[in-house]
Amino acid sequence: MAGHSQFKNIMHRKGRQDAVRSKMFSKLAREITVAAKAGLPDPAMNARLRLAIQNAKAQSMPKDNIDRAIKKAAGADAENYDEVRYEGYGPGGTAIIVEALTDNRNRTASNVRSIFTKAGGALGETGSVSFSFDHVGEITYKLSAGDADKMMEAAIEAGADDVETDEEGHYITCAFESLGEVAKALEGSLGEAETVKAVWRAQNNVPVDEERAQSLLKLIDSLEDDDDVQNVYSNFEVDEEVLAKLSA
Repeated sequence: MAGHSQFKNIMHRKGRQDAVRSKMFSKLAREITVAAKAGLPDPAMNARLRLAIQNAKAQSMPKDNIDRAIKKAAGADAENYDEVRYEGYGPGGTAIIVEALTDNRNRTASNVRSIFTKAGGALGETGSVSFSFDHVGEITYKLSAGDADKMMEAAIEAGADDVETDEEGHYITCAFESLGEVAKALEGSLGEAETVKAVWRAQNNVPVDEERAQSLLKLIDSLEDDDDVQNVYSNFEVDEEVLAKLSA
């Protein structure tokens, strides 16, 4: 999982430098609205909504914004969003998965295709790259939650599959189907997690040089800048020297 860590660390550092907070809040609000509309508007009775609110709070999203997003789901003028997954190829033969929430599939598909093409990549068919990823649950905790041994013990007891710890925090992986159950068990032993979500994790990483890594990061930044795009995943990795340059 080293490649996953490198990619994550690069994106986290870039996120702190480049992210526009209002755009991030807009995407978090959209997920809350979709979750509230798909089930009950009460997080105690709606697991997806509860997780969406938890993740929004982890990004310091104001309570008023969260409440407005929930109320929007009950409004007569609430948009209907479709969950869409796009798959494609980036520079160096890398695989990319894009998750979107959109009220206009044609617009989003056109935008995503254009971003891939401009970056020298290509949008593929659904299933063209996802077979090389595992769809798993990821539960994150801050380093202050405990040391690696404590996290591993709690993860095993909760039924999780693995724990990864780096300078950013603890990352607990479990089967996608048991995400809610594992998260609830961990909350009992470790307290509330920082984030709880489903992610696409590459089975094998593709090494790329600095030039291709820069192109990939530009491609991913462009995708994440699109209002309809919620999450982007890739399978590239770089060596430590290049990682240091990209993270500077």
